[in-house]
Amino acid sequence: MIDLKTFENLADTPLSAFAPKPTTLTEGQEEAAVVLWTSPDENTSIGVWECTPGHFTADRTSAGEYCHIISGRASVTNADGSGTREIGPGDLLILPQGWKGEWVIHEHMRKLFVINTST
Repeated sequence: MIDLKTFENLADTPLSAFAPKPTTLTEGQEEAAVVLWTSPDENTSIGVWECTPGHFTADRTSAGEYCHIISGRASVTNADGSGTREIGPGDLLILPQGWKGEWVIHEHMRKLFVINTST
């Protein structure tokens, strides 16, 4: 039997303690997250992430990511400086496997993430 999972009220889902963002370019920037579900093969994980305002690099070389923005605002830019996208509540951002770039969090952000490492 397959066990169906549901998660409600993602805006209030408890997260881990905030900790320094490892790839930050802004002193003092912090993040917190919780993984809600992981596939049996561990190729897919779904969770909730928050980050304080600031600027950081991101590397999706080994995994694609789908981000549904719950709250906050950010700008996301490709590593070569092209393709800046402004994102906010209700938006879906797709970072395909192989993407590299930078985020600038303008307002404290919370997102639902789906990360897939399948090749």
